[in-house]
Amino acid sequence: MGAHRLPARPGSDGLETSADALVELITALTRRQHEHRSVTASRLAAVTGSGLLPADLHEMGVYYLAKAHRDLGDSAASRQGMQLVAGGSGRLAPAARRGLAHLARLAGDFPTAYDTALTLGWAGRQHRVQGDILWPHGDMDRAAAAYLAARDQAEQHGVAGERVTSQAQRALVVAFTDPTVASDELDLAEQLPTGLDLRATSLTMRIAALVRDASTPRGIEVARNLRTETRDAGVTAAEAVLELALAFHHAVLGEQDKLRAVIDRLRDFARTDDYAYYADLAHYMGGLPLPGPSSARWLDGAEAVRARWQRLVQTRQADLGARG
Repeated sequence: MGAHRLPARPGSDGLETSADALVELITALTRRQHEHRSVTASRLAAVTGSGLLPADLHEMGVYYLAKAHRDLGDSAASRQGMQLVAGGSGRLAPAARRGLAHLARLAGDFPTAYDTALTLGWAGRQHRVQGDILWPHGDMDRAAAAYLAARDQAEQHGVAGERVTSQAQRALVVAFTDPTVASDELDLAEQLPTGLDLRATSLTMRIAALVRDASTPRGIEVARNLRTETRDAGVTAAEAVLELALAFHHAVLGEQDKLRAVIDRLRDFARTDDYAYYADLAHYMGGLPLPGPSSARWLDGAEAVRARWQRLVQTRQADLGARG
């Protein structure tokens, strides 16, 4: 059985036949890497609301609409769509369960996210989801190992897009711990053939390079262009990770005023409490006290997370001192 139907609006937005709806679905999915996510969401909302697609294609539209909502920071709408798809037995149900794990993570509910991740298996990309949960904890070695497992599993299954996405994420987390190795990981990510235009993954690789170059003038120049591109893409997650990379840069240099400016921007991402823990991580990097209670539920407690992020900053500072 496919996803439950959203309320239909037959004939809306110029969609009169099933063929019209199918063409618009394909067009929206094809263009989504090139358009702002709000455009994708609008097109997919029209398609899924038309009632013109068969169940399996309707489910596809609902799933990708939920992904677009998540990218735009509308977690409530994303959760509704993911739950509809996950509640069925269609082909995209495992992916929707992964989507629900991501939403729990964005809300800072890491125990729920991790417990969900353990049930996903290959179909739900379990290893990559585990990496996504571990790296905010500052647990970069375990996150890198999870992404490596995800990459290797994707290679075994011949899924090129998943392979390069996992490798890009691995490069990002390694960039926090070892800039030299990160360069090698980025080179590998860039060489992996996909035949696909993966905009969010491309942004991840460029943010990884920024983390690798943290504390250098080159890094901060790149950040200015990246901020514009992430906003143009409408991918809130990329915007938030970019600001976190800048927080790392300023923390390493001991630029507390600039770090606080980043924290203010990170708070802007937390209007619905999603991404709220990113501001916590920036505080931890700079050794700053939190202004109030944290909403995050960490796997092993806030103090362990604080200690890991401070250690990452201190290690980079020590490396700079050794080179200087």
